[in-house]
Amino acid sequence: MAELTITQKKSAIGGTKAQRESLRSLGLHHIGDTTTKPDRPEIRGMINVVSHLVTVEES
Repeated sequence: MAELTITQKKSAIGGTKAQRESLRSLGLHHIGDTTTKPDRPEIRGMINVVSHLVTVEES
């Protein structure tokens, strides 16, 4: 199964509650944090909500 490497590039300050919760659910807490998640529709949905705050690499 493919993996996604997600890195937070911008702050969640000023974002909506849904954006802040999506970042927490992805395991991102600070700018520069990186996490690896499986490529699943649920994860893709969370990434879509915060796409302007993170970068995603497929591996």
